[in-house]
Amino acid sequence: MQYWAMIFSLKRVSKGILRLALMVVLCACPESRILCQESSTGPVFSSPVLDLGMVVQDLDASAAFYGKVLGCKEVKGFSVASPFATSIGLVDHMDVTARVFLLGEGEKQSRIKMMSFPKAKAAKSDQRFIHSTLGFSYLTLHVMNLDASMKRLKAAKIPFEGETPVALGGNNALLVVRDPDGNFVELIGPRRSAAE
Repeated sequence: MQYWAMIFSLKRVSKGILRLALMVVLCACPESRILCQESSTGPVFSSPVLDLGMVVQDLDASAAFYGKVLGCKEVKGFSVASPFATSIGLVDHMDVTARVFLLGEGEKQSRIKMMSFPKAKAAKSDQRFIHSTLGFSYLTLHVMNLDASMKRLKAAKIPFEGETPVALGGNNALLVVRDPDGNFVELIGPRRSAAE
């Protein structure tokens, strides 16, 4: 490519000018235009952490399922007074008290923010299949040891859905269960005992 020869033949050019020339050439190439456009806008999100707000019927039962059975770590929750929660459109004149569960250690962990509103008489969505209701349909958790997860689920008498666990290739498998409200939870990870 003649552009490259021209750029690299320049001797005694400062690094800044060379970098600028290289960017101009790259952006002139059709296959590089998308890369240049994306890099000029910068990242959209300030954090890769996903927070999931989940309304449950029985807060203690769901907390036990996600904490003790699935292995999420409960951390300090939070409360929001009715006036503020109502002002941002999340509730209709109700206080919010949430229990928070992390998927691992450290600050950069996805969180499940679990809350219950017994006075609300909330309607349940149709959870027969993931295609039965529009909206978020299931939660996928990537685990370190699927066999250990299966052992905890069996001890808690949580049935496995369909014909799961099913092999995904290599030593990984997929298991589907339901939480106390009937929501699908998909667990993906290696079968440790099968590898040993």
